[in-house]
Amino acid sequence: MLESDQLHATLDHVLRGQSDAFLVIVRAYGPGLRTYLGSQLFHLDDADDLAQETFIAAYRNLNTFRRGEDFGAWLRGIARNKLLRFFEQTNRRVVNLETFRREASNLLQGELEGAAAETKSEQLQAMLSCITKLPDRIRHVVRSLLDGSKAPALAEELKTTTGAVYQLQYRALGMLRECITRELADEH
Repeated sequence: MLESDQLHATLDHVLRGQSDAFLVIVRAYGPGLRTYLGSQLFHLDDADDLAQETFIAAYRNLNTFRRGEDFGAWLRGIARNKLLRFFEQTNRRVVNLETFRREASNLLQGELEGAAAETKSEQLQAMLSCITKLPDRIRHVVRSLLDGSKAPALAEELKTTTGAVYQLQYRALGMLRECITRELADEH
């Protein structure tokens, strides 16, 4: 933290166009701001990103800071607004991801039910053959799907995100569909 005189002198330099002087503010207030953001977030990378966004917003709105007030509190107010927007966006992403998961699951369920109704032994053999030809990671995802494993548990097992698991599932379905079509075409 900067002493009041030092802060005001630095602000004057920045407002007169010496943008490099803002680094003094970033160095002085950065650790405290990152600590505040880090206490609210799970990933430190997100805290660093939001700290950077906060400093950019502060730089752009420096002329709105009222001299005599607590500069650190002013920065934390900007950071709090950035946090709220971050949480709103994250929540939207989670909702969208859940919608995608449900739709992919419904698509998979419908295809499996339809395939089961029409399956002949050659189609079943083609599917089993195609599963064995999949890359290891994708084959693991398919087997987990068939075993009824939930995506979050699979994500933890594969050391990846739930979203990445849903993408792998979607990719696996496409690969299986193409392979089975080829296998059945080759037989006839």
